[in-house]
Amino acid sequence: QVQLVESGGGWVQAGGSLRLSCAASGRTFRDYAMGWFRQAPGKEREFVAAINWTGRSTSYADSVKGRFTISRDNAKNTVYLQMNSLKPEDTAVYYCAAAPRRTVVAVTRRASYDYWGQGTQVTVSS
Repeated sequence: QVQLVESGGGWVQAGGSLRLSCAASGRTFRDYAMGWFRQAPGKEREFVAAINWTGRSTSYADSVKGRFTISRDNAKNTVYLQMNSLKPEDTAVYYCAAAPRRTVVAVTRRASYDYWGQGTQVTVSS
């Protein structure tokens, strides 16, 4: 089992940047696929970015491609989401998720993730 704690959210003006971090407990973090999802008010939780257990495969939602970068540091049990050129439509609660899957490709399906953090709010003003 793994516990996830997100940090780094906040308020930023459009065009700005934020870096989210997700710290995971447990000694088997390196065996987990990791993902970021977000949920805006009145909307369903949606996929943002994912990285496989080795860090060699990543995947992004079309809406964030070229602006967001997911990475992981297995020595620190942490996954990151660097968000640049933020837009008001990026405003949401961002959730980190973990899936105990050693797949070649990044895992993008929400249903594939077993563990979730509590979320961190990101607000982008125009």
